[in-house]
Amino acid sequence: MASIEELKKQYQDLNDTFDTAPLEVIKSDLLMAFEYEYPGSSTEVLIDTDEFTAVCPWTGLPDFGTLKVRYVPNKLCIELKSMKYYLLSFTGVGVVQEHAANIILNDLKNVCEPISMSVELDYKIRGGLHTSVVASYGE
Repeated sequence: MASIEELKKQYQDLNDTFDTAPLEVIKSDLLMAFEYEYPGSSTEVLIDTDEFTAVCPWTGLPDFGTLKVRYVPNKLCIELKSMKYYLLSFTGVGVVQEHAANIILNDLKNVCEPISMSVELDYKIRGGLHTSVVASYGE
């Protein structure tokens, strides 16, 4: 069994990093939308998942979080299966949380042109710090 001092030395030598995928592998072209039959209504759509994952761009260690998308459709709605595949394309991508939230907002906004939209990305606690990012568009 290792002593505390031996483990301390081993810990200091832990400098491994893991390969990360570049932002270019995010597949925004997977996103699809369908015609919204109630334009002009004040309907708000909420999509959420607690299975969002990307990786730290510096260490390659995984980050897990809850993603919430709220939007008021204009003429199109986001097709959910395509969104699931899109979100899975973030797995392995080295991206900070603040950038991921804005990338998702811009990609979703481009595919469905909503009246308004917000993307909240709430990562699990890392290093004792909890962070939640909200990126918004429109009203």
